[in-house]
Amino acid sequence: MKKLIILLVLAAAGFGAARAQKFALVDMEYILKNVPAYEMANEQLNQLSQRWQREVEVIGKEAEDMYQSYLADKVFLTDEQVKKREQDITAKEKEATELRYKYFGPEGELYKKRQTLMQPIQDDVYNAIKKVAEERGYQAIFDRASASDIIFASPRIDVSNEVLSKLGYSN
Repeated sequence: MKKLIILLVLAAAGFGAARAQKFALVDMEYILKNVPAYEMANEQLNQLSQRWQREVEVIGKEAEDMYQSYLADKVFLTDEQVKKREQDITAKEKEATELRYKYFGPEGELYKKRQTLMQPIQDDVYNAIKKVAEERGYQAIFDRASASDIIFASPRIDVSNEVLSKLGYSN
């Protein structure tokens, strides 16, 4: 009996503490769409990506053309010439692969450029969210855009517009 009473008291205290916590939601997609610097950085990244992709494709096309030419000429080539052409084709394919990795690999140029352009914007948004949380006494602010397990949330607890205001953008 004594254990049951203690358990009930602890459960009631836990529910009371859970109710006292304040939390809110933000929509990061909405916030970032309304930050012009983010849109400009995204456009710059897209242009760079497209330019680099074309560069890689040109080298890949050169390798493909070399291979097609090799196939057409193979019957007329000596063993030494066959070996040389195969090495040239392999080298060109390797060049395309290395360039693709250089630009688009995990530590590639696109990743580095994205970090350079996006990190300051993300830091500003984080700091604005943190200020809103501190001013309004929120223990947690969740991103509704990335939280797939939020089925419904009242628009009253969405502080996205306040975050935009802290960033200097009104909406």
